Amino acid sequence: MRKISYAEAIREATDQMMVQDSHVFLIGQGVTSPWYVGNTTNGLLEKFGETRVIDTPVSELAMSGVAVGSAATGLRPVLVFPRMDFMYLAMDQLINQAANWYYMTGGKVSVPLTIRAIINRGGEQAAQHSQALQAIFSHIPGLKVVLPASPYDAKGLLISSIKDGNPVVYIDDRWLYEEQEDVPEEIYSVPIGKGKIKREGKDITIAAFSYLVKEALKAAEELSKEGIECEVIDLRSAKPFDEELLIESVKKTNRLVVADSGWETGGVAAQIASRIYSKLLKDLKAAIEIVALPDVPAPASSSLEKGFYPRKDDIIKAVRKTLK
Repeated sequence: MRKISYAEAIREATDQMMVQDSHVFLIGQGVTSPWYVGNTTNGLLEKFGETRVIDTPVSELAMSGVAVGSAATGLRPVLVFPRMDFMYLAMDQLINQAANWYYMTGGKVSVPLTIRAIINRGGEQAAQHSQALQAIFSHIPGLKVVLPASPYDAKGLLISSIKDGNPVVYIDDRWLYEEQEDVPEEIYSVPIGKGKIKREGKDITIAAFSYLVKEALKAAEELSKEGIECEVIDLRSAKPFDEELLIESVKKTNRLVVADSGWETGGVAAQIASRIYSKLLKDLKAAIEIVALPDVPAPASSSLEKGFYPRKDDIIKAVRKTLK
């Protein structure tokens, strides 16, 4: 098996699905430009042409309407938002239309739409270009939300999203684009809603998404030198999240830290913590700790960014607090 990057895994999954199914096409702002989407679409325009790789004008609502409408008529668009922040401009199409059509038509009309939402945090990009909005889309019935943390999952979850009969918000983080690992060349799927134990442990469970899975593994490695064995779970999907796997782990460790790259208030981590409290209150030996963004907009200063974005040390601090 060969090693490829997270970005290449996305590109390969898109390429292979476009080859396998002529109904799949790519649409969005800057999908032909590495400046917009990294290296996740390199070579696709040359291979498939302008009818299947459509670089749109800067109009999020209009391009989303095209994608939703084409999906409702049987195509399988991959709609790309180079900055997740500007999905706010497409809310009507994504929430009132895409998320509801299957329900409103009694299952007669599905919207097999993959919404690639790219997070561009850090690098002094500030409040309007750094947002992780998984909690907002997880709130909406009819939408699934996935956050791959590794190249293997980046490919497998994108394939699952494209094959899904209903809309999936696929959130990829550019902080992960250079990560490399073994990825099969063939087409394979990672099931939506199924997490994975990345490291086994007995003292505390750390459940994380996206880039914070990597930080959680670093934290677990450091804590193991002190005799603290953390079980690290990559939840992979925010909606549905793997409640069964997490409950099984917390029953064993009796302690939980949830790490999410979004805000804490009304966030995915808070929802997960609430669910575990409702199921396992008597099993918990300590309060659940949440590692998430502080409730302020992203700063533009690089020095402030260092304190704003959670990392390994924040997870270690939360683990220590829980163990006390």
